[in-house]
Amino acid sequence: MSDKQITEEVKKALEIVRKGGIILYPTDTIWGIGCDATNNAAIDRIFQLKQRPDSKSMITLLDDSAKLIKYVKEVPPMAWDLVDNATKPLTIIYPDVVNLASGAIAPDGTAGIRVTGHEFCKNLIHKLGRPITSTSANLSGNPSPASFAEIDPDILHGVDYVVNLQKDETTPQQPSTIIKLGLNGTIQFIRK
Repeated sequence: MSDKQITEEVKKALEIVRKGGIILYPTDTIWGIGCDATNNAAIDRIFQLKQRPDSKSMITLLDDSAKLIKYVKEVPPMAWDLVDNATKPLTIIYPDVVNLASGAIAPDGTAGIRVTGHEFCKNLIHKLGRPITSTSANLSGNPSPASFAEIDPDILHGVDYVVNLQKDETTPQQPSTIIKLGLNGTIQFIRK
Protein backbone atom coordinates (compact mmCIF):
# COMPACT_ATOMS: atom_id res chain seq x y z
CA MET A 1 0.00 0.00 0.00
CA SER A 2 1.48 3.30 -1.03
CA ASP A 3 0.73 6.53 0.81
CA LYS A 4 -0.98 7.81 -2.33
CA GLN A 5 -3.29 4.75 -2.49
CA ILE A 6 -4.16 5.09 1.20
CA THR A 7 -4.87 8.82 0.84
CA GLU A 8 -7.13 8.22 -2.17
CA GLU A 9 -9.07 5.40 -0.49
CA VAL A 10 -9.46 7.37 2.75
CA LYS A 11 -10.94 10.24 0.73
CA LYS A 12 -13.47 7.94 -0.98
CA ALA A 13 -14.41 6.08 2.22
CA LEU A 14 -14.69 9.31 4.21
CA GLU A 15 -17.25 10.70 1.78
CA ILE A 16 -19.42 7.59 2.24
CA VAL A 17 -19.06 7.38 6.03
CA ARG A 18 -19.82 11.09 6.53
CA LYS A 19 -23.12 10.57 4.67
CA GLY A 20 -24.10 7.70 6.99
CA GLY A 21 -22.95 4.97 4.60
CA ILE A 22 -21.26 1.67 5.37
CA ILE A 23 -17.93 0.43 4.03
CA LEU A 24 -16.06 -2.84 3.67
CA TYR A 25 -12.43 -2.30 4.55
CA PRO A 26 -9.17 -3.96 5.60
CA THR A 27 -8.11 -3.60 9.24
CA ASP A 28 -5.19 -4.67 11.37
CA THR A 29 -7.02 -7.99 11.73
CA ILE A 30 -9.69 -9.35 9.36
CA TRP A 31 -11.77 -7.41 6.82
CA GLY A 32 -14.45 -5.37 8.53
CA ILE A 33 -17.75 -3.70 7.85
CA GLY A 34 -17.77 -0.22 9.29
CA CYS A 35 -19.48 3.10 9.69
CA ASP A 36 -19.40 6.16 11.92
CA ALA A 37 -19.61 4.67 15.43
CA THR A 38 -21.82 7.58 16.53
CA ASN A 39 -24.47 7.02 13.81
CA ASN A 40 -27.30 4.72 14.93
CA ALA A 41 -28.95 4.48 11.51
CA ALA A 42 -25.70 3.34 9.88
CA ILE A 43 -25.10 0.77 12.63
CA ASP A 44 -28.65 -0.53 12.15
CA ARG A 45 -27.90 -1.03 8.44
CA ILE A 46 -24.86 -3.14 9.35
CA PHE A 47 -26.95 -5.32 11.67
CA GLN A 48 -29.49 -5.80 8.85
CA LEU A 49 -26.77 -6.63 6.31
CA LYS A 50 -25.16 -9.18 8.60
CA GLN A 51 -28.57 -10.55 9.64
CA ARG A 52 -27.32 -10.18 13.19
CA PRO A 53 -29.35 -9.49 16.32
CA ASP A 54 -28.85 -5.92 17.48
CA SER A 55 -28.37 -7.17 21.04
CA LYS A 56 -24.77 -8.01 20.02
CA SER A 57 -22.61 -4.91 19.93
CA MET A 58 -19.73 -4.43 17.54
CA ILE A 59 -16.13 -3.35 17.99
CA THR A 60 -15.25 0.33 17.79
CA LEU A 61 -11.89 1.46 16.41
CA LEU A 62 -9.95 4.49 17.60
CA ASP A 63 -6.83 5.97 16.02
CA ASP A 64 -5.18 7.03 19.28
CA SER A 65 -5.32 5.68 22.85
CA ALA A 66 -5.55 9.25 24.19
CA LYS A 67 -9.10 9.38 22.78
CA LEU A 68 -10.28 6.59 25.10
CA ILE A 69 -11.17 9.20 27.72
CA LYS A 70 -13.81 10.65 25.37
CA TYR A 71 -15.64 7.30 25.09
CA VAL A 72 -15.03 5.57 28.42
CA LYS A 73 -16.22 7.32 31.61
CA GLU A 74 -13.43 5.89 33.70
CA VAL A 75 -10.62 4.09 31.87
CA PRO A 76 -9.34 1.33 34.18
CA PRO A 77 -5.65 2.14 34.92
CA MET A 78 -4.44 -1.25 33.66
CA ALA A 79 -5.99 -0.49 30.23
CA TRP A 80 -3.23 2.00 29.41
CA ASP A 81 -0.50 -0.60 29.98
CA LEU A 82 -2.42 -3.26 28.04
CA VAL A 83 -2.93 -0.97 25.03
CA ASP A 84 0.62 0.39 25.07
CA ASN A 85 2.26 -3.03 25.43
CA ALA A 86 0.06 -5.12 23.13
CA THR A 87 2.13 -7.01 20.57
CA LYS A 88 -0.88 -7.96 18.44
CA PRO A 89 -4.30 -6.36 17.91
CA LEU A 90 -6.15 -6.13 21.23
CA THR A 91 -9.79 -5.26 21.73
CA ILE A 92 -10.72 -4.30 25.28
CA ILE A 93 -14.31 -4.36 26.48
CA TYR A 94 -14.66 -1.31 28.70
CA PRO A 95 -17.36 -0.59 31.27
CA ASP A 96 -19.38 2.65 31.24
CA VAL A 97 -18.97 3.63 27.59
CA VAL A 98 -20.32 7.03 26.44
CA ASN A 99 -20.60 9.15 23.28
CA LEU A 100 -21.12 6.20 20.91
CA ALA A 101 -24.33 5.21 19.14
CA SER A 102 -26.48 2.86 21.22
CA GLY A 103 -25.91 0.10 18.64
CA ALA A 104 -22.18 0.20 19.42
CA ILE A 105 -22.82 -0.29 23.15
CA ALA A 106 -23.92 -3.59 24.71
CA PRO A 107 -27.06 -3.62 26.89
CA ASP A 108 -24.82 -3.67 30.01
CA GLY A 109 -23.17 -0.36 29.02
CA THR A 110 -19.92 -1.93 27.81
CA ALA A 111 -18.25 -1.73 24.41
CA GLY A 112 -15.26 -3.35 22.74
CA ILE A 113 -12.75 -0.73 21.65
CA ARG A 114 -9.47 -1.30 19.79
CA VAL A 115 -6.79 1.26 19.09
CA THR A 116 -5.85 0.36 15.55
CA GLY A 117 -2.37 0.42 14.10
CA HIS A 118 -3.59 0.02 10.50
CA GLU A 119 -2.65 3.06 8.38
CA PHE A 120 -5.89 3.22 6.39
CA CYS A 121 -8.03 2.90 9.53
CA LYS A 122 -5.99 5.44 11.51
CA ASN A 123 -6.20 7.98 8.70
CA LEU A 124 -9.93 7.47 8.14
CA ILE A 125 -10.73 7.84 11.84
CA HIS A 126 -8.49 10.90 12.15
CA LYS A 127 -10.10 12.64 9.17
CA LEU A 128 -13.62 11.69 10.30
CA GLY A 129 -12.93 13.00 13.80
CA ARG A 130 -14.95 10.13 15.28
CA PRO A 131 -14.41 6.40 15.78
CA ILE A 132 -15.64 3.82 13.29
CA THR A 133 -17.23 0.45 13.88
CA SER A 134 -15.61 -2.78 12.88
CA THR A 135 -17.47 -6.03 12.66
CA SER A 136 -16.37 -9.10 10.75
CA ALA A 137 -17.37 -9.17 7.08
CA ASN A 138 -19.62 -12.21 7.33
CA LEU A 139 -23.29 -13.05 7.65
CA SER A 140 -24.24 -13.86 11.23
CA GLY A 141 -23.51 -17.48 12.09
CA ASN A 142 -20.99 -17.94 9.26
CA PRO A 143 -17.23 -18.04 9.83
CA SER A 144 -15.27 -14.80 9.58
CA PRO A 145 -13.45 -14.53 6.24
CA ALA A 146 -9.67 -14.95 6.58
CA SER A 147 -9.09 -12.97 3.37
CA PHE A 148 -10.96 -10.70 0.96
CA ALA A 149 -11.56 -13.62 -1.43
CA GLU A 150 -13.68 -15.38 1.22
CA ILE A 151 -16.15 -12.52 1.72
CA ASP A 152 -19.76 -13.46 0.93
CA PRO A 153 -21.18 -11.74 -2.20
CA ASP A 154 -24.19 -10.55 -0.14
CA ILE A 155 -21.78 -8.55 2.01
CA LEU A 156 -19.86 -7.20 -1.00
CA HIS A 157 -23.07 -5.98 -2.63
CA GLY A 158 -24.69 -4.75 0.59
CA VAL A 159 -22.14 -2.08 1.49
CA ASP A 160 -21.91 1.39 -0.02
CA TYR A 161 -18.18 1.19 -0.75
CA VAL A 162 -15.48 -1.51 -0.86
CA VAL A 163 -12.07 -0.07 -0.04
CA ASN A 164 -9.63 -0.89 -2.82
CA LEU A 165 -6.63 -1.94 -0.68
CA GLN A 166 -5.20 -5.35 0.25
CA LYS A 167 -7.76 -7.26 -1.83
CA ASP A 168 -5.09 -9.57 -3.28
CA GLU A 169 -3.51 -10.54 0.05
CA THR A 170 -3.94 -14.24 0.67
CA THR A 171 -2.22 -14.61 4.04
CA PRO A 172 -5.05 -15.61 6.40
CA GLN A 173 -5.77 -12.91 8.98
CA GLN A 174 -6.90 -13.50 12.55
CA PRO A 175 -9.42 -11.57 14.65
CA SER A 176 -8.12 -9.57 17.60
CA THR A 177 -7.67 -10.83 21.14
CA ILE A 178 -10.61 -9.65 23.24
CA ILE A 179 -10.45 -9.05 26.98
CA LYS A 180 -13.06 -7.57 29.30
CA LEU A 181 -11.97 -5.19 32.05
CA GLY A 182 -14.04 -4.63 35.15
CA LEU A 183 -14.02 -1.46 37.24
CA ASN A 184 -12.80 -3.59 40.14
CA GLY A 185 -9.62 -4.56 38.25
CA THR A 186 -10.80 -7.93 36.95
CA ILE A 187 -9.63 -9.20 33.56
CA GLN A 188 -11.61 -11.80 31.61
CA PHE A 189 -10.37 -13.29 28.33
CA ILE A 190 -13.22 -13.44 25.81
CA ARG A 191 -11.13 -14.48 22.77
CA LYS A 192 -7.41 -15.32 22.85
